Amino acid sequence: MGAGDQWTVVTALADTSRRTLYDYVRRQGDPVSREEAAAACHMSRSLAAFHLDKLVAAGLLRARYQAPPGQPRGRGRSPKVYQAADNGLAITIPERRYELIAEILADAVVDDPANADDAARRHAEQRGRLLGSQLRGTALLDVLTGLGFEPESGTATVLRNCPFHALATRQTALVCGLNHAFLTGLIDGLNVTQVHARLAPRTGACCVELDDRSICPSHG
Repeated sequence: MGAGDQWTVVTALADTSRRTLYDYVRRQGDPVSREEAAAACHMSRSLAAFHLDKLVAAGLLRARYQAPPGQPRGRGRSPKVYQAADNGLAITIPERRYELIAEILADAVVDDPANADDAARRHAEQRGRLLGSQLRGTALLDVLTGLGFEPESGTATVLRNCPFHALATRQTALVCGLNHAFLTGLIDGLNVTQVHARLAPRTGACCVELDDRSICPSHG
C-alpha cells in the first residue's frame, strides 16, 4: 500500500461515525445492509449509506447488491450490502481524549494553583465518579470501550489503548496518575465493587489495569 493509499484510509477512519460503521461491519460474519448498519450504529439510513460508500471508496469495505437471505429476488434492484474488504489490511486509529485531561488540569489550576497536582488528581477522580454515576447500570467493559481504552479481559483487564498517549509520553507520572484517579472514580461511580484499578505500566498499553478483587484479593 502506497503512502497515498494509507492517507486515504486514515482520512476515511478519522471521522467518528465512519469509524463506528467500519468497526461494526468488520465484526459481522455476514454482509450488512444499510438499514442494519444504521440501526446498529444509531444513525439515519442516509447518513449510514453516505459513510459506508466512503469506506468502499477508501478500499476498506466491499459492496454488492444482494437479496435478503431466504427471500426470493423480486423486481428491481436488491439491497446494497457491505462487508470488510479482503485485502489483509488491519488498521486502527487509537482513540484519544486529550480534551478531558485539558479540562481537568484547567479546573485544577483555577481551584488550587499552589497545589495543582493534588487538585488535578481530585478533579480527575471526581470526573470519573460523575461519569460513572451517569452511566450506572452499563457494563464496565462497555463504558471502557466507549471511552477508547480497548479493554481485554483475563485474570486482569488490560487496557490496550491509552486515550492520553501523547501527553503520557511527555509527562508520564502526572498523566498516568490522573488516568488512575479517573478510572478509580469511574469504577466507584458505576458501583462496581469487585474491581480495583491499579498502576501497572507496560509498553504498548495503558498504564492502568483492572483487577477483580474476588480473584486477586492481594491487590487492595
